[in-house]
Amino acid sequence: MPAASKLPPALARLATGALDLLWPERCVGCDTPGTLLCEDCAKRLPTIDRRWACPFCGAPFGWLVCTDCTGPSPELPRIVSAFAHEGAAARLVTVYKDEHERRLAPLLAEAIHLALHSAFEEDGEIVTLDAIAFIPSTEEALARRGFDPMQGVARELSARIDLPVADALIHYSSGDQRELTGEERAENVRGSFEATGDVFGARLLLIDDVVTTGSSLREAARALAARGARVALAASVTRVW
Repeated sequence: MPAASKLPPALARLATGALDLLWPERCVGCDTPGTLLCEDCAKRLPTIDRRWACPFCGAPFGWLVCTDCTGPSPELPRIVSAFAHEGAAARLVTVYKDEHERRLAPLLAEAIHLALHSAFEEDGEIVTLDAIAFIPSTEEALARRGFDPMQGVARELSARIDLPVADALIHYSSGDQRELTGEERAENVRGSFEATGDVFGARLLLIDDVVTTGSSLREAARALAARGARVALAASVTRVW
C-alpha cells in the first residue's frame, strides 16, 4: 500500500481518498465497515492499569511481586505498555504489521502517547528526553513487508510529543523468538543490534510494538549505551502476559 503521507498535501488528500475507495476501512476488532477501530471495540481494549503493573518491566499485574523481571537495569530503567496483548489490541498490531494496514500507525502512536502520559501523571515523574528511537525491522522483514512498522509509529508519535525521531539502530536477524523461553530469547538476540549515527549523550525514548520478555529492548538499549546514548524510558503498544 503506498504511503500517502510522503506526498504533497493536495496529492496526499487525493491519495488518501483513493485508498479509502480501494481499501475501505474496517474495524480490526469486529470488521465493522467505515472505521479502523469502532467505538465498542475501543472501549473493550485491555488497557494496562499502571497501579497494578510492574514499575520496571510493565507486566500488567507485577506491582507487588513481578515474576517477569528482576528490576531495572542501567541500560533500561523502565518499560510502559498501553495494552495487554490480546483481543483487539493484539489485532491492531498484527493488522498493521502483517496485513499492511498502514493507516493504523496514528492509532498505535496515540496508544503509546496515552501510556506515557498516564504513567507520568500517576507517578508524578518528569522525564527529560531528546529523541525517539525505535526497534527497526530486520532486512528480511523489511523486504517482506515493504515498510518499517515502528518507523511509521515513531514519526506519528514525534508529532504528538514534539521530539525528533532518531533512526539510530540496525537490527540483524536473530531467528524466530516465539517458541523460546525468556533466557533463550535473551541469548538469541545478543549482539543483534548495532547503534549508528551521532547519539552520544542523547536521552532516548525507545519504542516497540510488542513486549514479551523485554529482551529485544534491553539488547537495543545496550547497543545505544555502547555509543554513549541513554534510554531513559521504553514503551510499547502491547505487553504479553
